[in-house]
Amino acid sequence: MNNDPVKKIGILGSSGSIGRQTLDVIRKHKDMFSVELLACKGNASLLAEQIAEFKPKTAVCARPVHYSGETNIYNDLSALADPSLYEGCDIVINGIGGMDGLIPTLAILDSPAELATANKESIVSAGKLITQTAKKRGKNIIPVDSEHSAVYQCLEEKDNILRLILTASGGAFRDYPKERLAAAKAKDALNHPTWIMGDKVTIDSATLFNKCMEIIEAKNLFGINDVGVVIHRQSIVHALVEFKDGSLKASLSHPDMRLPIQYALTGGKRLSSGINTLDFAKLGALTFEEPDLDRFPCLGIAEKISSDYKGCVACAADEILVKLYMKDMIGFYDIPELIEKALLRFGDGEITSAGQALGINKEVKEYTLECSRKTGR
Repeated sequence: MNNDPVKKIGILGSSGSIGRQTLDVIRKHKDMFSVELLACKGNASLLAEQIAEFKPKTAVCARPVHYSGETNIYNDLSALADPSLYEGCDIVINGIGGMDGLIPTLAILDSPAELATANKESIVSAGKLITQTAKKRGKNIIPVDSEHSAVYQCLEEKDNILRLILTASGGAFRDYPKERLAAAKAKDALNHPTWIMGDKVTIDSATLFNKCMEIIEAKNLFGINDVGVVIHRQSIVHALVEFKDGSLKASLSHPDMRLPIQYALTGGKRLSSGINTLDFAKLGALTFEEPDLDRFPCLGIAEKISSDYKGCVACAADEILVKLYMKDMIGFYDIPELIEKALLRFGDGEITSAGQALGINKEVKEYTLECSRKTGR
């Protein structure tokens, strides 16, 4: 029997993969959590079902939601920018994709609620602004991505850390030769070998741009500059922390996002998750390989992202290029080529506000779209 106070949870992006899995965790531990806030962009019918089941006090959706209960529903996503929206929440899961998650991130930090985030684009594009805001408010940022949650669980005193190592499954194209990659289509990339995710993050996993973002995200979240990547096909080891004495800690589990989500919600308290325990005899072997930067140049872009500004440019270019790739309007290797082109065109600078970051995001998308047209792609 749990005697702790019931935690009130807010979920941004409740219709997406992170949001739905967060609700799975809450269903399993109804004595520990209640849903205070649900928000999604456009899936009004699913949101109505979620409201009927979890009965939050507040919901937000860009489209009309047909529900006759007592939930207060805002049909305007600008409500997510108001810190008062989160005042009734103990913790808010930000599962919004892309730069749409930046302003809600800052609003949550300005509220009494704790922030648990899977919105990597905002941290890559405005990490300094976000971490400084968190420090000013005396808050920790709780990572939800499996790799960053693994690091979070392994950390000791930062003075003892030598480097962080993130693992990558390699994505759907990990065994494709370069010639086959050049002709690979988005529909093939969406068949991820181990994880079930949204379309954009699955494409980013296939190009390894997702891991590029996660390197920058780890540097911003943990203040560690030495962050490496190894390909780990089994997706059992999620990250490793290497200490100065040569010892390492690793976080291992079956690949299931409900585990890091639950860890974030409980504040580190270990609960039954319903996820099978590892049987090492059946696993047989865990393998690790160096990533191939020739076949997957998007990963190498991480070395060129030396500021939030450059991160903002790269994320914006990638977002529009993934959309074009999914429509078969560009090829696999056009993605890293045009990201590099955008980085050269926009140079470097400093991100000082959310408005500036969103403005650069818009400019880069327009430029990248025009580049794809001019080159005949």
